[in-house]
Amino acid sequence: MTRGIFIAGNETALGRAVEAEAEKRVERYAVASIPNRYSGASKNPSLNNEKRIMLDWNPSSPISARALVLAAENRLNYINEAVLVCSPPSVRSSASGLPLADIEIMANEYIKGWFFLVRELAAVFSGRKSGILALVYPAIENMSTGMKDDSADILGPSSLAAFRALAHGLLAAAHNEPYITVGFSCAEVNAEEAFAAFIFKHLDEAPAAGKSGNKRSNGRLFKYGKFNLFK
Repeated sequence: MTRGIFIAGNETALGRAVEAEAEKRVERYAVASIPNRYSGASKNPSLNNEKRIMLDWNPSSPISARALVLAAENRLNYINEAVLVCSPPSVRSSASGLPLADIEIMANEYIKGWFFLVRELAAVFSGRKSGILALVYPAIENMSTGMKDDSADILGPSSLAAFRALAHGLLAAAHNEPYITVGFSCAEVNAEEAFAAFIFKHLDEAPAAGKSGNKRSNGRLFKYGKFNLFK
């Protein structure tokens, strides 16, 4: 049985590295992207290959989250592994100069959106009593700090901190769920490809489709870094 891999996140080097690993393993996989709509956010090129099923997602809408999960299930037949990749863009501004539109985007798409999507994925996995929910993020301290005289990046680390708190809460509650929840954090910069390979090494070794059996990985946070390569 082939694996149904669903990936969600914004278009970043880390997201593309995760997709590249998925592409090595399956004939097709589904992707939902958060558009980089922050003011001044760099636009990263999207991947374009025959294996990639691109799905529409409005992260600020709970209805869209439900429709997205249903669409992924329809196109893949099922979702075995949902890999949520949080790597928000950097938006540098003084506190007094923060664009109101950017604050709305951060709250609606990079915080609320993850809660909506996790809720729908958890409902599917709970009903099926199987599945793997993987939560992926870089270390907050590794987000670019810029030059000394640059304005601070307030929004990016704040949204990442919210995702990390969500991940830790889900990992703490994992033993109560009939599916597997795992987290992956990277402590190194510019190591996206190696980190993505590390993630899928652990997903490859997880019980098939996250079903009952060897669940030693359930609830664990795997840290990738110079001193954590084998954890």
